[in-house]
Amino acid sequence: MTAAIEVENLRKQYEGVRALDGVSLSVPEGSFFGLLGPNGAGKTTFINILVGLVRRSGGRAEVFGHDVEDDYREARDAIGLAPQEFNVDHFFPVREVLEHKAGYHGIPADEASERADEVLKQVGIYDKRDTRFNWLSGGMKRRFMLARALITDPDLLILDEPTAGVDVQLRHDLWDLITELNESGTTILLTTHYIEEAERLCDEVAILDSGNLLTVATPEELMDRGPDKIRVTLRDAPASVPDLPMLADAGGPADEGRVESVELDGDRLVVTATQGGLVAPDLVRALDRAGLEIVDFDISRTSLEEVFVEMTREGGSDQQAETDGETVAADGGVGGTVADAGGENR
Repeated sequence: MTAAIEVENLRKQYEGVRALDGVSLSVPEGSFFGLLGPNGAGKTTFINILVGLVRRSGGRAEVFGHDVEDDYREARDAIGLAPQEFNVDHFFPVREVLEHKAGYHGIPADEASERADEVLKQVGIYDKRDTRFNWLSGGMKRRFMLARALITDPDLLILDEPTAGVDVQLRHDLWDLITELNESGTTILLTTHYIEEAERLCDEVAILDSGNLLTVATPEELMDRGPDKIRVTLRDAPASVPDLPMLADAGGPADEGRVESVELDGDRLVVTATQGGLVAPDLVRALDRAGLEIVDFDISRTSLEEVFVEMTREGGSDQQAETDGETVAADGGVGGTVADAGGENR
């Protein structure tokens, strides 16, 4: 099966700053894939290379087997992009904007009109079809950006911060919609600063920092890398941290080194350990043998956000914090114009 996105040793240089530094990544067809990173990590540069707005400095980038530069039209026609910025002509009715967008991709006028109605209904703003873009509310504008990305019925949907600045209800509505799209076979590439969004939606996530790919893993695998907190409330507060031999090696050779620390706060014992669920049974048995009665027991897992912060803490993205957001302005793009990051650079 052809990968939806295949990049190898992908590089982009801007006047002394490496926005991408040898990134190699494969996104399976039909997956829901997250691209995470702090500001300046290289996410927008990565997307702009895929859609033909930025020329790579080196390496290879393909979309469904089509080179993004050598086979630009085939690659771009497979992609629907919902950018973070509202790069839309504000003075046209939104239905007309969609029809123009479809026309750029060679869709006949009658079919474009039908598709415009379909996607407006799909995102829930059909009743605003004759409204100018600048008269829409912020949430409706987000819905429209998704509709514009869907007008060409893309095989790959790229969502760049799709829920930035929207209320909680709309965020959940958009989650439901893009989940349905993925379940119907559309490959989705999501960038987001809401780590909960990636944790909830993505099959896999890649973490970029300072143009380097740090890791690719499932959210579950990443959360397993961080320590969990086991909080045990005891019937009677011990005078000091109980002497629990199992905590020295976390229960034996198979669990050796899982326990990082043990703290006592009144009648509450707090054990920090990797994969706390594996440590918990031995901890309960040890407390029972020590004659300590448990009245409450809780394990809180490390969140994906905590793992993300720890992995990118030493990344040094400051040197290019402004670069990632300015990639369009810095490069004329394959098509020679960057007036619309949604792809009308034909």
